[in-house]
Amino acid sequence: MRKLLAIMLCRLCHFVGKHLGRGSSLPGKLALAVCPDILGRLQLPGQVIAVTGSGGKSSTVEMAAALCRAAGLAVICNEEGSNQIEGIATLVLSHATLAGRVKAQVLLMEVDERYTASVFSYIRPARLVVTNLCRDQLTRNGHPEEVYASIHAAIWPETELLLNGDDPLSSCLARGRGRVRWFGVDRCGISGDHPMGVYHDGAYCPVCKEPMEYTYVNYSHMGGYRCMYCGHARPRPDYAVVDVDLAGGSLVLEGDIRIHLSHSGISHVYNVLAAWAIGCSLGIPGREAARILDGYRLQNGRIQSFTLGRHQGMLLVSKHENSVAYDTSLQYIAADKEDCTVLVIVDAVSRKYPTCETSWLWDVDFGLLRVPHVKRILLSGRYCRDLAERFLLLGLAGWSIQPDIAAAAADIRGQGEEKVYVVTCFSDKDKFLACLEVPRGGCSVPDKRGKLWKYA
Repeated sequence: MRKLLAIMLCRLCHFVGKHLGRGSSLPGKLALAVCPDILGRLQLPGQVIAVTGSGGKSSTVEMAAALCRAAGLAVICNEEGSNQIEGIATLVLSHATLAGRVKAQVLLMEVDERYTASVFSYIRPARLVVTNLCRDQLTRNGHPEEVYASIHAAIWPETELLLNGDDPLSSCLARGRGRVRWFGVDRCGISGDHPMGVYHDGAYCPVCKEPMEYTYVNYSHMGGYRCMYCGHARPRPDYAVVDVDLAGGSLVLEGDIRIHLSHSGISHVYNVLAAWAIGCSLGIPGREAARILDGYRLQNGRIQSFTLGRHQGMLLVSKHENSVAYDTSLQYIAADKEDCTVLVIVDAVSRKYPTCETSWLWDVDFGLLRVPHVKRILLSGRYCRDLAERFLLLGLAGWSIQPDIAAAAADIRGQGEEKVYVVTCFSDKDKFLACLEVPRGGCSVPDKRGKLWKYA
């Protein structure tokens, strides 16, 4: 009786929530309150795939779902992005019959890395994909090895692992397990000789804690590594990118399979690769999967084009408190040679947790903006003065602060016509997008807080 009531309650609340534009977690939360073990009482599809990690989960799941649909597989996934246990409950219960059978061939779940234990207590995925494990939301997660430990403890023996072999920490999840496949990016034109960013989380071997040696680095601390003490090293990938042309916007898989990229960032390369690996593991031919992913444009709102006055712009959305994600956006801007203005908005530190901890801003490599084509930098939002302190000590010139986001947008709109990049997080992107709506009678103007502070 409780099972039936939980399913009915979730489906009803989800139906109402969709029409109100809300309700990705609340229906599941109510269902779990009625029947706490409801997830363990369901008849799940034969293919249950979970995707977790510090970054890239949403993009990977979206593209993998597109592959499944193009291949004719009935797939459900948490497209709303609610990846904790309440969101997972909403996903499966809203697609379940009253008898508890989930109507799909493939259940594709984005799972918050700190919620793997609670989700996997009831759901045993046939395959677990780990995108990467890096410094992320330190107020919640602490050290990446704490996240690793929680994932490691949650994995069922029968679950097959699909791991990013370029990440020395993620690859440790394979130790003592037989069913493992790897994906990775081989050394190519975009590879460097040293880890990137202002810190190096891969400096020491996660197994024996001795210094790690790198032959090349593609992204943050991910690339070719080897510990000379215990032998922990990058495995040979089952699914590999063998060449990347970020300027031309393409990658090459396994020799001659080329995929054109809608967004030429290195993190997107890894996400495309992970999605392609998922498709191949489901039996979708590699060339067919590549054809579907060719030029695929993400719908999750992480990259959006916009017009602001005479400016053409691009909104680059990063995960909260994740310096690696911000570095990726800044690298993308630095690689573009076109003159531009950059607006950095930090108005909310966390998407869910009440915190004013901004120390993670010091992990972001804002020095990447020290390039000739970045003509102007504007810092905005509640924490713009924290950003200002960071920029002052970096010695960057040509920036100013404008706490009010609408006033900052109006200031950019009112002058010039160069390209504009906006770097911000999920909670703040809509605050900027709202400023693009020009009221009748002309442009919006700064309010009483519209004073502009400038620093040379």
